[in-house]
Amino acid sequence: MALGFIIYLRQAIISDLHIKINRGVFYMIKSMTGFGRAETVFNEIYEINIQIKSVNHRYADYSVKMPRIYNFLEEYIRTQLAGCISRGKVEVYVSISKVEDDSKVVKLNKPLAESYISSLKELSELGVKDDISMTTLSAFDDIFDVEYKDVDEEAITDAINEALKIALDGFIAMRISEGERLKASILEHLKVLEDHISAVEERSPQTVADYRDRLYKRLCDTLSEIGATADDSRILTEVAIFADKVAVDEETVRLRSHINEFKTTLDADIPIGKKLDFIVQEMNRETNTIGSKCNDIELSKRVVDMKSVIEKIREQIQNIE
Repeated sequence: MALGFIIYLRQAIISDLHIKINRGVFYMIKSMTGFGRAETVFNEIYEINIQIKSVNHRYADYSVKMPRIYNFLEEYIRTQLAGCISRGKVEVYVSISKVEDDSKVVKLNKPLAESYISSLKELSELGVKDDISMTTLSAFDDIFDVEYKDVDEEAITDAINEALKIALDGFIAMRISEGERLKASILEHLKVLEDHISAVEERSPQTVADYRDRLYKRLCDTLSEIGATADDSRILTEVAIFADKVAVDEETVRLRSHINEFKTTLDADIPIGKKLDFIVQEMNRETNTIGSKCNDIELSKRVVDMKSVIEKIREQIQNIE
């Protein structure tokens, strides 16, 4: 009893979620990886089996495979997919059969059967035993023609619609579940990236101070050998030039701005995969600029760590719709 209620409740939640998504009530981040399946019997006549699976893809790519006699359904199925799937390589497998299959009629190709019999009798004239029987002839399957009765397209469409909805419910629910998992993981990576940025911002001014101290000491040591003193104004000018070359505050500000935009986009009410990919490219560009300005081992290590985190994020968003 408890198990039955849980199954009923799960189906109710998935169905409600499917309705809200299709009606545009809200959008949730979705993975491009998903699977859904439905096995139903429609009006105690048609047994329907539908499987939907998808993997990541730059665009929307739908593939529908079904018995040739039902190819008239393909455009309808594609339309239903396009209504709730904007990206991904989606494959749909459809199996349709009747509980009492009266859709086929087998007819004997009499002229061909007679030709086989005539040829077999000719073999007996060569001394081969004449044991022609029904079993012998049935081995030649081309003497039977299979004809299909007219298909009730309206009834089949209704049957497919019911099964397709169930399969899409499970498919979309799985995509959302996987999407939320990706979102949680990405947010963790963004937090690590922000920690690295804070460390860079803290360390960057110290590199200027260290340079000033090294420069002053080097000049003092050199000038002391000739009995001269260091020109403080000249040292300050050199330090100012160095500070301008290694300053990364503009890059870190833009990088934080990209991170904030990324987080906002994660909660957007539209498909976000392509936009996230663009933002990550900008994040990587700013990080590379910081790396090119580094004149410090500690900062260089930080930049390597930052690029590693950004690459992990880039890999994950490749699977977001």
